[in-house]
Amino acid sequence: MTRLRIGLSAASALIFSAFVANAASAAPAVPDPALLAHQTTLVLDGAATSWILTATALVLLMTLPGLALFYGGMVRRKNVIATITQSLGVASVVTLTWFIAGYGLSFGVGQPFGAYSGDEVQAYIGSFQALFLSGVTPTTAHSLAPGLPEYLWIAYQLTFAIITPALIAGAFAERIKYSGLLLFTGLWTLLVYAPICHWVWGGGFLGAAGVLDFAGGAVVHVNAGVAGLVCAIFLGARKGYGKETIVAHNPVLTMIGASLLLVGWIGFNAGSAWTADSIASVAILNTILAAMAGSLTWKIVEVMEKRKPSLIGVLSGLIAGLVAITPAAGLVDPKGAVIIGLASGPVCYAASVWIKKLLRYDDSLDPFGIHGAGGILGALLTGVFASAAVNGVAEGATIAKQAWGLGITIGWSAVVTFLILIVCKFTTGLRVTASQEADGLDGHLHGEVMEGV
Repeated sequence: MTRLRIGLSAASALIFSAFVANAASAAPAVPDPALLAHQTTLVLDGAATSWILTATALVLLMTLPGLALFYGGMVRRKNVIATITQSLGVASVVTLTWFIAGYGLSFGVGQPFGAYSGDEVQAYIGSFQALFLSGVTPTTAHSLAPGLPEYLWIAYQLTFAIITPALIAGAFAERIKYSGLLLFTGLWTLLVYAPICHWVWGGGFLGAAGVLDFAGGAVVHVNAGVAGLVCAIFLGARKGYGKETIVAHNPVLTMIGASLLLVGWIGFNAGSAWTADSIASVAILNTILAAMAGSLTWKIVEVMEKRKPSLIGVLSGLIAGLVAITPAAGLVDPKGAVIIGLASGPVCYAASVWIKKLLRYDDSLDPFGIHGAGGILGALLTGVFASAAVNGVAEGATIAKQAWGLGITIGWSAVVTFLILIVCKFTTGLRVTASQEADGLDGHLHGEVMEGV
């Protein structure tokens, strides 16, 4: 715990000082003034570009319409339109935030500030050099992916940034103000997602320390799950939660959404190889194996407890398997993927049903139960099953490194999410009125209602 507190304190100081420093920085610290610090000249890889163009579309499909329908089917009819609209609202805010500053903070190279060298700043945050995507041209590439046009790299990484806060929305479904959601999303993208993304994928201290996250176990799922739990507790439970039955209005919509998520996850995981190669190939196979294994074991636990496998339960197990394999997809062999998937069903079932009931918090659509718990499980098991024979970057993987990375991620996400919620509460407000919640958000917030569907 001491190490975690010291790490978070140092991260806080450097990140917020770097925000000021980067805004005042007049020129990139690179020999060639035509390139920003994170850039290199594009050497086009046509095959890789074709694959990532496809993968970008697949990952965007995960949110719109995949997650929107997945969540929309699980809420009550009076809140379907509001729930689906939240996904689109999040996508809009994140896209513009990414364009303005999110991309540079996540994948830029930190600049010197005061007594801090560029390398010290880089460990914690990127830069404002690419503010409004200034300096990005058709001939530039990010140094991490020199064969991909930078415009494509930006778009692909944007789709990850979009789905992360969209997942959080499931935690406070049926009770949040739309204006509060939009403000929360913008602040959260800059202050939570961008730093953690940079730490793991953008050249920050977690990636440098050997923490492995192939496609977003910590950056996306644990981050969103923990933030969702904080939001659910902060806003409080829905009216009648635990006292009256709250029934999903249309499990068929949830089935359609889950199927789109499954297909989109191929771009999510296999696309994270950044090219069409053997690592992308093992990632796609591992993704399918783990998803089906998770669905099966969730079903088994549910039948043992309730005697019947529900459609939403089977679909939840499918998503649990997808979440758990995400950090390991291109790092483990198929046997490891099956084990991770099999473990995800019972673990996520316990977190979504038993633990939630025991602690009495209303994580409405289970972002923490599935994405938080599944992401933690998958990240830890990556340290067990990661194989250098599959991917050379797996060399030296350990549970200890993975646990340390998770501790930092959980701590930062929880603390900063809480602070953002306080800001939102005293500006836009967060929770709808009791009468709006009772009548349903669709009519009150959006002037539209579902009729007989």
